[in-house]
Amino acid sequence: MYDVAIIGSGPAGLTAAIYTARAKLATVVFEGPQPGGQLTTTTDVENYPGFIEGIQGPDLVDNMRKQAMRFETECLQEVVKELKHKDDRFIIECESGKQFESLSVILASGAVARLLPDVDTKRLSGFGVSSCATCDAFFFKGQDVAVVGGGDSAVEEALFLTKFAKKVTLIHRRDSLRAEKILQNRLFDNDKITVRFDNQVVDVNREDINAETLQHIHIKNVKTAEEEMLSVTGMFIAIGHDPAVHFIQNSEQKFKELLRKNSYIETYKGRATTNIPGVFACGDVVDDIYRQAVTAAGSGCMASLEAIGYLDKVKNGS
Repeated sequence: MYDVAIIGSGPAGLTAAIYTARAKLATVVFEGPQPGGQLTTTTDVENYPGFIEGIQGPDLVDNMRKQAMRFETECLQEVVKELKHKDDRFIIECESGKQFESLSVILASGAVARLLPDVDTKRLSGFGVSSCATCDAFFFKGQDVAVVGGGDSAVEEALFLTKFAKKVTLIHRRDSLRAEKILQNRLFDNDKITVRFDNQVVDVNREDINAETLQHIHIKNVKTAEEEMLSVTGMFIAIGHDPAVHFIQNSEQKFKELLRKNSYIETYKGRATTNIPGVFACGDVVDDIYRQAVTAAGSGCMASLEAIGYLDKVKNGS
């Protein structure tokens, strides 16, 4: 029996664990299919406060994990399959078949950037391929880069990249953008940006498959089938994120009702509380706007303080 069960081991989940464990609450973290979350696929992190020279993403999340464990947090390499609620406790069932019980749950399972179908970009993630211009644009000063997508996020990424890159090519598979008109106007007015409509990325580093960083991409016109190679050292995929809520979708109805229409978890405005007493949520599984390590960590702090207050009332019978 735990006081707090945290599902997710990124900045949100581990920050929550640091707080609850320091409060002498029996805390367990279910690390999930990708322990450490998206930070483990990031190389240099230069926008997280406190690291003057920056820090490697895996090192940052490993430091958080060690800090949580210093206060006796238990970290389990388990993938949560579903949640149940019985009497005054929550039952966490894992894919391994093991079950755990807790008086409260913090949902911090994060979100996953959508990848390009049928294109092997995963091996170059952090080595030229990124899903966050705010995080990585600085590393592409004076270079040619590409952005894939046609919505608000893609256009915003392209515009942001012009502050650093020499040239930005926006690649969109349709003949028009879905972004807001004001963003489109800014895009088309920017001399650094070229838009390639009716094109999709079909390959990376075809001419040098053993290259350890991105060298070029091949794009294909969806109408003419004509292919072209673009020499770029960075490619930013901006076709959306999916919250990691598969275990909630497998759970009983009351947990499914936590999800908004876009499948992100609903919390009360300005809070980390949900409509189920004892269940809290934080990080990218809640946030479909900012998706930064520092905002995730901050919301993890909020969730932990909410959980500490809730458990204090439960244990004192108030």
